[in-house]
Amino acid sequence: MPKQKTHKGLKKRVKVTATGKVRHKRTGGGHLMSGKNAKRRRRVRSSSIMKSATAKTARIELCK
Repeated sequence: MPKQKTHKGLKKRVKVTATGKVRHKRTGGGHLMSGKNAKRRRRVRSSSIMKSATAKTARIELCK
């Protein structure tokens, strides 16, 4: 049986922490910042932890 390949697109966008949580960049921070309030802009700058169901799928695709 062949080896499972890593999903290269996902690998570039997420990082698996030492405890197995999946860290990702928040959405909405690319452009049009003038229309967003300061609290929202600050929140977008920080990274976030994926929810458990999505993180499980991500770990499978990353072969971890």
